[in-house]
Order: sequence, then C-alpha cells, then structure tokens
Amino acid sequence: MTLASTRELMDKAAAEGRGQGAFNVIHLETAEGLVAAAEAAGLPMILQVSENCARYHGGLEPLALAVKSIAHSSSAPVALHLDHAESEDLALQAIDLGFSSVMYDGAHLPYEWNVEVTRRVASYGHDRGVYVEAELGKVGGKDGAHSPGVRTDPKEAVDFVAATGVDALAVAVGSSHAMTERNAVLDLELIARLKEALNVPLVLHGSSGVADEMLMAAIAAGMTKINVSTHLNGFFTRAIREYLEANPAVMDSRKYLKAGRDALVPEAARMLTLFAKAT
Repeated sequence: MTLASTRELMDKAAAEGRGQGAFNVIHLETAEGLVAAAEAAGLPMILQVSENCARYHGGLEPLALAVKSIAHSSSAPVALHLDHAESEDLALQAIDLGFSSVMYDGAHLPYEWNVEVTRRVASYGHDRGVYVEAELGKVGGKDGAHSPGVRTDPKEAVDFVAATGVDALAVAVGSSHAMTERNAVLDLELIARLKEALNVPLVLHGSSGVADEMLMAAIAAGMTKINVSTHLNGFFTRAIREYLEANPAVMDSRKYLKAGRDALVPEAARMLTLFAKAT
C-alpha cells in the first residue's frame, strides 16, 4: 500500500470526532509490531520516528528508509511522521526523505524564535505537500523536565497558529513524557477551550501516563492525535524479560526480540481501536 497521508488521516479523524493513534518506533522490531497492530485492528496508524530515535541509530536516513518500506508493505494505511525534532535541519531532511508529516518542536525556544523557525519549517513542508505539527507550552517530562503545572494559553495558541501556518498543534494540558504509571490528570476544560479557539487539530503528547477513560474524555473534549511510546515499550520490554528468564541459555537475539514484537501487537491494536471510537 502507498504511504498514507497524515493530512488525510488527521482531517478525517478530526471531522468525525475520533482519536488518531500515533505510535513511536524504537527499532525495526517495534515498527514491525506496530504495523502488524494496525493490520490486526484494520485501522490507520501514524508511525513516528523521533529525533532521539534517529540519534540512537546514527542518523535518520537508514532507519527512515527501512520504516518506509515496512509501512509501504502494510495492508493498513500507515503514515510516517517525524516526532519532536528540535533540529530544523532534521525536520527539513525528513521532508526531503518523503515523510508524510513532521513535528518541529521549538517549545524550548523563546516565543518569537519558535514562531520564526516553525514558520520556515511549515513553509518548506507545505511547498512539498507535507503536514506540519508544532508545540506550544512545554509538555513536562522531556529531557528530564517535569512541569505538571505548565499549560498552553489559548490566546497565545491562536496567535501562534496564525503566525506559523502549522497544521496541528501539540499542547500542554497536564500530561508528561515517559510516565510509567497511567495516573495523569488532564485539564479537560482547557482542551475544550483550545479546541473551540483553534482551527487545527490538537495533539496530546505524553499519553502513556494517561488512563483509558481520561484519554477518551480528552478525545471527547477535542484532542485528535494521541501519541504513545513508553506504555507500548513496556509491553515489549516485559515480554523480553520474561522470555530470557524462562530461556536463560538463549543466544539468538531474534528469539527474544520476536517475543517483544509479538507482545506489542495486541495492546497497540487495542489502543488504536479505543481511540477510533467516535465520541
């Protein structure tokens, strides 16, 4: 199947009041497991490669080409997204490599600087038919920061979207990256205010720390793209740990990586199905 369009997936989900799952690649085994989950659920998925992931693999291009191939071979619609690129050059490289969307994350920059760089990335992407996401109001937990009190201001968000021309906005509403317990409390009233104020879909980062019921409430309040990484990584890692404990003499890494990959599929499929329930 041809690589899916992030714009089409997002526009359809937003119009129908559904959530669109966006799950992070760590290595090829997670990419394979996530795509298998999309096929099992019969639902579209946004497959994400982060700047940190590209750095781990020594660069974006080799991993991107492999993940694109996996996505192309899927019977389910799969879009390819660059997640949390703080490097403008990396965002432009992803666009040139054929990603269907990129997120430029300038939330760490002063506001005016964030606007300037995000506008450049959005312009470059739009000229090439690529959907562009940005962030306003730092989401806690990134690079060790934990700022549960940080919130995106609706008026500033409206100004930011107008000034940059981005297609989707990641907002700070109470979630935090890399949480291993699902007990975050989201500001549902703020999500509703942001939804009403903006004409672009909202993106929830740090969703691993949010329970199912709260995620569904967030989608009902106005969230569209739901990013998940740590929660799914836990299924992968626990399965490997259990396999090695049961098979201490194993030397072939494919055997325990397969256990991790297989364990990822049902939970990723379940979450896609959960998010896709119309509200």
